[in-house]
Amino acid sequence: MKNLLSKRAASLKPSATLAISAKEKELKSQGIDVVGFGAGEPDFPTPGHIREAAKRSLDRGETFYTPVGGALELKKAVIRRFKEDYNLEYKPDEILVSCGAKHSLYNLFQAVVGNGDEVIILAPYWVSYPEMVDLAEGVPVIVQTREENRWIPDPDEVESKINPRTKVLLLNSPSNPSGVLYPTRVLERLAALAEKHDLLVISDEIYDKLVYDGQSYTSFAAMPGMKNRTIVVNGVSKTYAMTGFRIGYLASTQAEVVKAATNIQSQSTSNPTSTAQAAAVAALTGPQDEVERMRQIFEKRRDLIVREIENSEGLSVVKPDGAFYAFVNIRPFYRGGKVSDSSEMAKFLLETQHVACVPGGPFGSEDHVRLSFATSEELIIKGIERIRTACRELG
Repeated sequence: MKNLLSKRAASLKPSATLAISAKEKELKSQGIDVVGFGAGEPDFPTPGHIREAAKRSLDRGETFYTPVGGALELKKAVIRRFKEDYNLEYKPDEILVSCGAKHSLYNLFQAVVGNGDEVIILAPYWVSYPEMVDLAEGVPVIVQTREENRWIPDPDEVESKINPRTKVLLLNSPSNPSGVLYPTRVLERLAALAEKHDLLVISDEIYDKLVYDGQSYTSFAAMPGMKNRTIVVNGVSKTYAMTGFRIGYLASTQAEVVKAATNIQSQSTSNPTSTAQAAAVAALTGPQDEVERMRQIFEKRRDLIVREIENSEGLSVVKPDGAFYAFVNIRPFYRGGKVSDSSEMAKFLLETQHVACVPGGPFGSEDHVRLSFATSEELIIKGIERIRTACRELG
């Protein structure tokens, strides 16, 4: 029989984060006491008024197709959120609602990236970015940031990677996996580069409401001159603890891009789930006090996990400004020969101490593992102590 898989399918790597989450759940189902630092999702229940909105939608019998690009009511809710949060104004035909922010990004790359188009990605990066660019037959161009510079990109290094094939600059701030929030001075220089080299900017702002230490957040599209050049991707999953609802969206004044991405969606998934859209309307237009409550708890957990890591011999971490990840440097423990890269380290922690974390290699750094602090303070303390035990064994 001929090869069953296409070249693109055969070369595609599975999501490292989802693989770890699956392994963690498998072990827990066997009764094993696993401390899970792998999941990139809030551990809080979805706020009650959002769940009630989903129930009411079902009770009203709203179980049919909606428009492919999302119900008008939800598009208006997204528009309202952009206006209230960042003073950005969009029209309904400039919004596409998809089955999660990941789906929005996939549709977007398929719509704007073609054979040989280069996309600049800042490392460390979310594991799916390069794979999505590859699937669109584009070329991911990695610009490495440095831990000693708090993972903040150097615009001069970014510019050194730009050439006539460069089409897109991809930004993610606060970042997954580092949690870094790019300073305004850096964003201004990146905006100048986008203008100078006529680049499209895709700004993944899924963690925009999870920012700490009193820092403010500004959408990249709200930077001077950037609205017409920037496509913003966001969603309800992280902000409102709605990962399972699978609702994300993108906003762009480039209506032809939105239309093309919508057409792609029409030939794949069609519309997002109707009930989930009703819940998302309630999330975006309802009270936002639960968002702040969760943010404060995440900030307290951030402080705890950073303190625990800093009190662990051989471990180090750049204090994250946002999101809910600690990108921990574990390179000192490669010297003994038992582990030599991040995947081996993650496997060692899981097998010997039943601690689930995500290897840093798929994020662009073999010197690190990613720990999600979207878990209780008790489990953070317990998990870091287990990591200390594993590190002592490694020497």
